[in-house]
Amino acid sequence: MTIPFHKYHGAGNDFIIVDNRSGWVDTGRSDLRLLVSSFCHRRYGIGADGMMLLQDCEDADFEMRYFNADGRPGSMCGNGGRCIAAYALHTGIVTSAVICFKAVDGHHQAEVLSVRGRLSQIRLQLSDAAPARPLEKDAWYVDTGSPHLVRFVERLPALDVAGMGRKARMEGPWAERGINVNFVEREGPGRIRVRTYERGVEDETLSCGTGVTAASIALWQSESGKCGPHIKVTTPGGLLEVDFTPPSDGAGLFTDLRLTGPAQFVFGGMMVYDP
Repeated sequence: MTIPFHKYHGAGNDFIIVDNRSGWVDTGRSDLRLLVSSFCHRRYGIGADGMMLLQDCEDADFEMRYFNADGRPGSMCGNGGRCIAAYALHTGIVTSAVICFKAVDGHHQAEVLSVRGRLSQIRLQLSDAAPARPLEKDAWYVDTGSPHLVRFVERLPALDVAGMGRKARMEGPWAERGINVNFVEREGPGRIRVRTYERGVEDETLSCGTGVTAASIALWQSESGKCGPHIKVTTPGGLLEVDFTPPSDGAGLFTDLRLTGPAQFVFGGMMVYDP
């Protein structure tokens, strides 16, 4: 079988996107995990950190079905959300610069700030998040639609992120379902640098949208709000920005979460699946 696809990346976090409104991919097929993982394989397939299906939705512009590179259904993906919104606009599936789509954790709104050729700048609204939960020294647990472990470190460029992330991902109360591991270095007021090990990819990725959001929440709490609710984040794949409204009582939810960054079309084609 052949399936038309487009490939996008958001700050180096790359994805295969399929317009599945006509049912190119049967999501009930028994070998769905193999299909997705074979297309995402860096050597034998197209290569990607994940794959998304754009599907019809009654109460939104479309539904986003996200799968990790290992073929398993994934939780919310912030960079993927920006990319699928850019894809929908570029291909004419939507015509408005304000796009509403449904994901596994609910509805999201994406605002297209600019379009220059293949590159779009998009602000994505994420779901409200509970405060970060402190673990040991300089470590926090945060759920921003995906579960994240945030560790504040020094000398981030020299860290073995893949090795340390792989070890941490399988430990603790999250050992069964895994966790994304973010290593964060403070760079100045309201500025951090982040490297992330992602479950499902089982390696470091060039950026993680929900991960930098989790890191920004943990930063705000660790500094008792002194950094302010606007955080600039440098990842190996590029610059992202996170905005939010912190809880007024210290115990409520972080609301108005916004993740701003690039979404870029890479190439498109037809992929062949012949197991």
